[in-house]
Amino acid sequence: MASRQTIRAAYEDACRQEVEALKPGNVHVFADGHRMTVQEFLTSAKVSSAPLTDPSLPLGRRILEAVRATRAAVDTNTNLGIILLCAPLAAAAVDGGSLRENLGAVLRSIDLDDTSAVFEAIVLASPGGLGSASEHDVNDAPTVGLLKAMGEAADRDRIARQYVTGFADIFDLGLPALKAAMDRGETGMWPAVHAYLEFLTAFPDSHVQRKFGLEVAEEVRDEARSVRAEFALAQGEERRVALLMDFDARLKVRGINPGTSADLTVACLLVHNLGVRLA
Repeated sequence: MASRQTIRAAYEDACRQEVEALKPGNVHVFADGHRMTVQEFLTSAKVSSAPLTDPSLPLGRRILEAVRATRAAVDTNTNLGIILLCAPLAAAAVDGGSLRENLGAVLRSIDLDDTSAVFEAIVLASPGGLGSASEHDVNDAPTVGLLKAMGEAADRDRIARQYVTGFADIFDLGLPALKAAMDRGETGMWPAVHAYLEFLTAFPDSHVQRKFGLEVAEEVRDEARSVRAEFALAQGEERRVALLMDFDARLKVRGINPGTSADLTVACLLVHNLGVRLA
């Protein structure tokens, strides 16, 4: 059985590793952006890690209290997506055994109280471009379970999609990209960069889609594919950094933040970190 301390360290490390990686368009140590700073993300990780890993709290309360702690510390939405993804993974790690199998059990056990708490957390975080929905609006008391509500949003929200696919994008897309980079001898931030680029090129980023529409999200995806192709051929770290920083600047000048791809990257790093610690 994994200790709470082990899970908490894995989570905080995943958040730190993600913000230390040069992820074009997102906040990272090479460049802040979108009126948010690296320190705000690191602070958010630290204050959210206690409730997120509290074994005495049901899943919905873990999510709500982690969002509350974040808002109290930084007063902005730095990590709603991260919390929504990492809380079920943290809960699944406690029981030992297969993380992916345990995760399925955690997701299936979500009840209406959990759903109500998660809805409250989403409203409190006030994510950009949330708006309202014709069905299962988070501003209203839930009438269906969280998985049903997430299923309704899955076609427009990649984080919601993880709840109804057993986190398939994490286990079948991001994690293999991360591990393949490591197997090739990539070190430092580069495995996380590879995971981020995998998500950014595999589907339109849903945070970008919510704020700017599907057409812009597809344009960003296409540009990311071109950059990734150049990145694969780039010789030396200096050239790699220059390529990514150029893309980073082009996105940020337009106010475009592929936040969902970044959130998925944190979850991917958490799964990896838990595997390393539990091996």
